[in-house]
Amino acid sequence: MSEVLSNDVREVRVEPEGLGGLLGVPDGARGIVAFAHGSGSGRLSPRNNHVAAALRQAGLATFLLDLLTPEEEHDRRNVFDIDLLAGRLVLATRWLRQRRETSQLAVGYFGASTGAAAALRAAAAEPDIAAVVSRGGRPDLALEVLPAVRAPTLLLVGSRDGPVIGMNEQAYHALRAEKRLVIVEGAGHLFEEPGTLDEVVRHATQWFLDHLNPSVERT
Repeated sequence: MSEVLSNDVREVRVEPEGLGGLLGVPDGARGIVAFAHGSGSGRLSPRNNHVAAALRQAGLATFLLDLLTPEEEHDRRNVFDIDLLAGRLVLATRWLRQRRETSQLAVGYFGASTGAAAALRAAAAEPDIAAVVSRGGRPDLALEVLPAVRAPTLLLVGSRDGPVIGMNEQAYHALRAEKRLVIVEGAGHLFEEPGTLDEVVRHATQWFLDHLNPSVERT
């Protein structure tokens, strides 16, 4: 079951967990980006929806997903349960691979805050993930699995997000895959400052376009 919300975005539900999602697949999409939100945010996150709209304009499909059910969100411990969140992202990835319209698309992850750690843990578990982008992320929370991540990984962190810069530098050194660390000048943790989210869009779009190539037919 799905409900059309706009031109190319539909409300969907990932079973058996009943997770709500927003799936957008433009014509001729060359890959799909699944979003892992942080700190209790979900598919309606305005910042991630802004990034997702730009990715669709660039020809990439997007999947914004609630990694927790409404009942689970009431327990704040779940918000920081990186293993739980990563498991839900893996579930969503396999769900995408079972749908006719997305089964042949290369999959990338966009993670924000604690969602970045979940994205990297999921990428370590799913070795054919094509790319990962972290925005203001906490990749250090997945430090022990970073050497196993094969996906090219872009770490974006604000210049005003002091402690998180060090955490991203630590994660950068632990990664063994293709990697890049970009410090966005003038940005805080949420990239609310004028122009800073546009920098995220620019870097993330180029990273995904460079690495999400049409996949070969799966067997």
